[in-house]
Amino acid sequence: MTTVKFQLEPLTCPSCIKKIETKVAKMPGVEEAKVLFNSSKVKTTFNETDISAEEIKETIEKLGYNVLN
Repeated sequence: MTTVKFQLEPLTCPSCIKKIETKVAKMPGVEEAKVLFNSSKVKTTFNETDISAEEIKETIEKLGYNVLN
């Protein structure tokens, strides 16, 4: 398992957290998706044989959030 934290532009609403966590957690190979609201980071734990960090990043961006790293 691999853990990656994605830095986002500042989040402004709690519903953003639920939206990101729900979508990313449902992706094949993702074990955990946790949004850290105060730091605007998304911590993901996933199996690299099933999904890449780039795929997770693209999914977050498709939801309308700018990933800074």
